[in-house]
Formats: sequence, C-alpha cells, structure tokens
Amino acid sequence: MLARQNRLLRAEDFRATMKAGRKIGSQHLVIYLKRVPGTAQARFGFVVGKNVGGAVNRNLVKRRLRAAALTYIDVCNGDLVVRALPGAAQLNWENLSTEFQQSINKALEK
Repeated sequence: MLARQNRLLRAEDFRATMKAGRKIGSQHLVIYLKRVPGTAQARFGFVVGKNVGGAVNRNLVKRRLRAAALTYIDVCNGDLVVRALPGAAQLNWENLSTEFQQSINKALEK
C-alpha cells in the first residue's frame, strides 16, 4: 500500500495534475505527469470509473495499479494521475503491470 505522503488526496490536486501535466496514453491507461521541483518522491492518484466494470473489478484494478506504482515512488519527482480505461479489468497482472511500466517510462523520457 502507498504511504499517505505518496498519495494524491485532494480533488484539486487531481484536477491540477490532469490539467497541467503531460498526458501519455496507452491502450488501457492514461497517465498524467506533473513535475514538481524540489520533490523527492512521487505522489500517485488513481481514477477508475464505472466504465471499467463493477466495484469488484474497479477495486482489483486499483490494487494492481498501486502495487505497480510502488517501484516508481523514488524514481518520479512529481504528481501522477493514472486513469484506467475500459478493458483494464480484463488484463491479467503481468499485462497491466507491463503496460503501466511502459507508460511511466515513456512519460519520464520526455
């Protein structure tokens, strides 16, 4: 589980990251990255809407994304919002994790 200091908690933080951050899209995920100078660790927020599936599927996707985000806490310096798209619930752990890693790496390159 992500520590409190590594989570986006306020709606205005989500909005600011999605509005001003860099947008990287993949087949099942959209990642918004907003660099924050002077920040040593990343803060993550996850948006998994009802179009992904029922409550069980949405929670499963969020848990998997949180687990995948643990490896990037010290690598990123800024705020990240990860939005799951329809079909993310049908992916197994390996595919979702790989797609997440590829999207994060692509966002960090730019």
